[in-house]
Amino acid sequence: MTIEVFGEIALDSLLESLKVLGFAFVIYFILSFFEGKIASILEKKKKQAPLFGSLVGVVPQCGISVVAGDLFTKDHITLGTLVAIFIACSDEALPIMFGNFEGKWPMAFAVIGLKIVFGAFFGIMVDLFFRKRDKVVDEHLEHCEGNHDIHKGCCGHEVEEGGKESPIHEHLVHPLIHSLKIFAYAFVISLLFGVLFAWLKTVTDMEAFLSSSRWFSPLFAVLIGLIPNCASSVLLAELYVENALPFGSLLAGLAVNAGLGPLYLFKQKKTLKTAFIVEGLLIVFALIMGYAFMWVNV
Repeated sequence: MTIEVFGEIALDSLLESLKVLGFAFVIYFILSFFEGKIASILEKKKKQAPLFGSLVGVVPQCGISVVAGDLFTKDHITLGTLVAIFIACSDEALPIMFGNFEGKWPMAFAVIGLKIVFGAFFGIMVDLFFRKRDKVVDEHLEHCEGNHDIHKGCCGHEVEEGGKESPIHEHLVHPLIHSLKIFAYAFVISLLFGVLFAWLKTVTDMEAFLSSSRWFSPLFAVLIGLIPNCASSVLLAELYVENALPFGSLLAGLAVNAGLGPLYLFKQKKTLKTAFIVEGLLIVFALIMGYAFMWVNV
């Protein structure tokens, strides 16, 4: 790998991470004003939370999965809601598909609709089976709603003497510090996998590899989708647009690709075991979706 190629990868990783930084800051800034209300809504609408999660997750923005992972570690959302968001995440694939004006751009709407529906469905199913985790979120949200000061402390806010934060710290400093931590993490991971991804492209012809066996292509697409980098979703979309990948395989690869969100769970000791469970569920659900739509030849 030449210095020029590494520089391009580093620049792309920086730009991608800056997008995550901006998105994360906006989300945490908004949450600083409405965190209590959001907690109350999630508590009252808990059964519908996976549907809301899938609607949010389908927005093509890498930072969504990271923020979702962070909210999960704080016991703000259920496991089913997290899975729904991860399944719905599409990163940069949608712009690629919508940009194919003379070809398959209408199928981007199919991807959006299917990821929302399956994300919500699988999310609700997960919450039905993981009731213990569901109860933990219930207890935390009830605790947060009942005592706002304690809620700040348990979620890592720096509570000043007297149990009150200044408005500047609460609405600007804390969201900025939290977002910068996520930015640093996102940049390092994006750079590492960007280098790995570039190396893989030089040692194998991915297009020939994926098109060599139609019925094995969902498995291959899932392996690519597991790479926690926006470039993997871009590659899947480009291969589909170039007729090298069936629609079902595209759907499988994008369903398992949740950006940096899963890695954020692996980073936390508290959710390490859960991270493996989530990855396993994503792989199973992605393959179900992929093979269910292998009949689509558009």
